[in-house]
Amino acid sequence: MTRDLSLLPKAHLHLHFTGSMRVSTLADLAATHGIRLPAALLDADPLHVPADERGWFRFQRLYDAARACVRSEADMRRIVAEAAQDDAAEGSGRLEIQVDPTSYAPFVGGITPALEIVLDAARQASVDTGVDVGVIVAASRMRHPLEARTLARLAAHHAGDGPGQVVGFGLSNDERRGETSEFAPAFAIARAAGLASVPHGGELLGPAHVEDVVGNLRPDRLGHGVRSAEDPRVLERVVDEGVALEVCPASNVSLGVYASTDDVPLRALVAAGATVALGADDPLLFHSRLVDQYVIARDVHGFADEELAELARASVRASRAADDVRARLLAGIDAWLAA
Repeated sequence: MTRDLSLLPKAHLHLHFTGSMRVSTLADLAATHGIRLPAALLDADPLHVPADERGWFRFQRLYDAARACVRSEADMRRIVAEAAQDDAAEGSGRLEIQVDPTSYAPFVGGITPALEIVLDAARQASVDTGVDVGVIVAASRMRHPLEARTLARLAAHHAGDGPGQVVGFGLSNDERRGETSEFAPAFAIARAAGLASVPHGGELLGPAHVEDVVGNLRPDRLGHGVRSAEDPRVLERVVDEGVALEVCPASNVSLGVYASTDDVPLRALVAAGATVALGADDPLLFHSRLVDQYVIARDVHGFADEELAELARASVRASRAADDVRARLLAGIDAWLAA
């Protein structure tokens, strides 16, 4: 019997705010604000770029064009509400959505209102959908490390594990930019407030970058981290230090990290004992949502339902959900498997 993966309870730990948008919503916002969008954002084809600087520039240009359509409190609230609705339809009982409030601050009066809008929308979405929605505040490698400290302090002010609270602090954008060590003070601020350390690493760059991030930012989870599989010693360190990996197979292929989903080292990571939580990253651009990642694990990598259930358990355990939410989701996974 093949069980329905959309009924498998799970946690979604790697989803970006703008990248979570539905294509139809992006089209609506562009029309509302009179913005002309690149055709590549509105077609039915997933993005495919090479894993070099030119490829990243194209991805970032499209992402920035989409982000420029988010220009009001109503726009921001809609994105959070729809992200939770889409997760609910896929069996996700916990969503930790990642946002850089500096991107939307000019339209709503600053970074504090921008974050508070997202937090308030997350609380409401949790009530409306039953999905427990926490928020990760992310700094950018493209900006000065002092800005990251400002964001870390803002995140710390709203720290908690409940719906509409900040659960973690991240670092995103092109891994080839910025000095990882210079962001360590920001992560120290976040950790002192009890926030999870969830930087990106080990996607565009290899195992040496994973070690750089692990050593300097002391992550609880690593956004992607797939390329730790290229060095057994580095992967062993990741496992030994209990760093969970937020693996996004479709995203890895779209960004040219791997030629196909067959090449994503999902089996190797699990076999090494790594905690793996599947994520969708940016469905707007990659046209692949959370359940699609589980389908890849099943259809491409041959994961049996028992193994898929263990991936779901790993996502719940690696989340910052409250104990009662974790217990409910883990019981639901057992029930899915027993059905």
